Amino acid sequence: MPFAIKDNIDLDGVPTTAACPEFAHKPERSAHVVQLLIDAGAIPLGKTNMDQFATGLVGTRSPEPWGPCRNAFDPETISGGSSAGSAVAVALGLVSFSLGTDTAGSGRVPAMLNNIYGLKPSRGLLSMSGVLPACRTLDCPSVFALCVPDAQLVFSLLAKSDAGDAYSRANPMSNSHRFFGSTLDKPRVGIPRSDQLDFFGEESGRQLFDRAISNWQSLGAEVVEVDVDPLLRAAKLLYEGPWIAERYAALETILEQRPNAVHEVVREIVEGAKNGDAVAAFKAEYQLQTYRAFARGLFEQIDFLVSPTAPRSYLVRELLEDPITLNSNMGFYTNYMNLLDLCGVAVPAGFMSNGIPFGVSLIAPCFREISLLNQALRWEHQQRLPMGASDKVYRGDSELPAVTTCDQVKVAVCGAHLSGMPLNWQLTERGAALVAETETSENYRFYALAGGPVKRPGLMRCESNGCQIKVEVWSVPVAEFGAFVSAIPHPLGIGKLELLSGEWVSGFICEEAGLAGAEDISELRSWRSYIEGLSS
Repeated sequence: MPFAIKDNIDLDGVPTTAACPEFAHKPERSAHVVQLLIDAGAIPLGKTNMDQFATGLVGTRSPEPWGPCRNAFDPETISGGSSAGSAVAVALGLVSFSLGTDTAGSGRVPAMLNNIYGLKPSRGLLSMSGVLPACRTLDCPSVFALCVPDAQLVFSLLAKSDAGDAYSRANPMSNSHRFFGSTLDKPRVGIPRSDQLDFFGEESGRQLFDRAISNWQSLGAEVVEVDVDPLLRAAKLLYEGPWIAERYAALETILEQRPNAVHEVVREIVEGAKNGDAVAAFKAEYQLQTYRAFARGLFEQIDFLVSPTAPRSYLVRELLEDPITLNSNMGFYTNYMNLLDLCGVAVPAGFMSNGIPFGVSLIAPCFREISLLNQALRWEHQQRLPMGASDKVYRGDSELPAVTTCDQVKVAVCGAHLSGMPLNWQLTERGAALVAETETSENYRFYALAGGPVKRPGLMRCESNGCQIKVEVWSVPVAEFGAFVSAIPHPLGIGKLELLSGEWVSGFICEEAGLAGAEDISELRSWRSYIEGLSS
């Protein structure tokens, strides 16, 4: 899969400029996240334009010879920043996915304005080794993708501890790829109170957000208004508080030795922190801790928060005329997230009256990326919006082309290997694909075997007193079939099962000796029904 790299992230042998020609240097090794992707077989195509030194949310703070990065839908409109080029490259179909960074919203605002998905991971889950920092304690690499499964795949490859990054954190098992695809049926979703929303004059943004709320309700979510004022107050600390001093620390050498090499707007923002007050820094940290405590309490009441990703779009010329105020407007809903140790996924949500994409963000505490991606997947399947600036719609797993059988084995499963069940990963991680949901012929008895901890069924053929039992048929790569079978414990094994259609396929069977202490559940005809009965 070809990918692009924001130009504050190192690629071996290719200059890193951070959109500052005089800063350019050629790294001798790739950033940790880039190397992980290359090792997995991904192909780096090149570096992308950005707001200089990752200071901006608009994509206009890039000097010549590059200049402002233009929106994938309208060259007169901002693309969002600072990861501008990375988002545009994905939206235009130049690459399959791309890497950005996110401190204040740089992995989410460009995603919205270019109609793609933007994943902002928890701080420390993706290594910052080989990435030029903006705010070292807050920065994280981000992922742009045309669809949710691609974002999840990249995240799972990159969410690995790095001994070379002092801020690296281990990804907990509960946030691993094995849980992708299982969702809450009725999540409790928080939305900002109506009086705390601001679209800065873009009425169509408000209408699209209202429609997004209705769409979440149609997906079964319980929607509740919550107070987000402390989050919005925390956001002000990022640029109005002492954290701006981190940006000065990152750029100190070039600001002191070659200040004119720095974009004038970036220089104006960062130089104000040169003589920062340590007392003020501690006072701000105390205030931020209060906001963190509020956030913890908030997310004990809801499963995730849905807010606009950004309030609106602007024309490039508008940003050039008023670069600081309008940039601040773009970060109204994003600036607090890294300060409060939250993660988020920006998802497309339609188009504003000017034809520029709008989007909403799903937000949760750290280490909840897979949970949010699961919710984003439900959203993606419901919305069926075009991918990026193309007219193509993501088809979803249920519409993937049929798998050829010359190098595949059909396997019928009836219990813990069913979709969403505890052992389904043993199929999906081997590249198996779901072919059909069907039933056996009327010649089987069905049992819940004794033991555990994973509950297992036993299926036995019975010519005279049998039932039809619900099964899923999966297509397993021949190269993985042996390893799959070797993991099956006694008294189960793989034999031949007769389907309702009369076709015989490989499937789980049980030795008669294994029925000691088993419960006959044939009348239920379904392992799901049995499991649901246990929980009730």
